[in-house]
Amino acid sequence: MGRSQETFGKKDNEKKRAKKKTEKEERKAERQANAKSGAPLEEMFAYVDENGNITATPPDPTKKRVIKDEDIRISIAKQEDREPEDTIRTGSVTFFNDSKGYGFIKDSVTQESIFVHANGLAGGPISEGDKVNFEVEMGAKGPNAVRVKKASATPPPAAAAPAPAE
Repeated sequence: MGRSQETFGKKDNEKKRAKKKTEKEERKAERQANAKSGAPLEEMFAYVDENGNITATPPDPTKKRVIKDEDIRISIAKQEDREPEDTIRTGSVTFFNDSKGYGFIKDSVTQESIFVHANGLAGGPISEGDKVNFEVEMGAKGPNAVRVKKASATPPPAAAAPAPAE
């Protein structure tokens, strides 16, 4: 069996790896030399001033303000602070594809286009131009119209009293 042949490329790659390794060891030694190990704890502290900036000096205790937890607002308002939305909305069907079973409804108040799927229909089939009543629920990709029913042009007739017998 012959011995493996060392090509120029193999030797070159070997040299590059060795060079990388020594450079890495040099960087490691430099980091260790410049590290502040054993520095006093006070030098490692960082403080936040009244404007939210990070400083190395401790704050003045005479300027201290007490803030209640309830006054801190991080992102959105609490649910109780919101006005309840009208659950039943009205709008018109701008597009509906019967074969694929989806379409869009334009809300008459907000002019927002809301997705509707055939599974969300409650009052039979709908077509383009129909006036509909619907509710909005958040789906995976945004608001979806559910419990969609055709809006009747005239209110439904009241239950008629039986005609008097003659």
